[in-house]
Amino acid sequence: MKYTELVDSGATPTEIQTFLVGSENVPVTMRIPRNLRDAAKEAAALKGMSLTSFVKMCLIEKLSEEY
Repeated sequence: MKYTELVDSGATPTEIQTFLVGSENVPVTMRIPRNLRDAAKEAAALKGMSLTSFVKMCLIEKLSEEY
């Protein structure tokens, strides 16, 4: 099943979150401004997490919002 199919079917945010975290990890490389990276690292540290965990959390939150 794809993410868009879940959204189209009216899945709950919890069902979407479960789908998003229920797969293997893959490497991702992206280029962002240094200031954005540094700010995100600081925000992650304030929450007691790594930058990777913070980015995952932000993506899951955004992708599981109701449309």
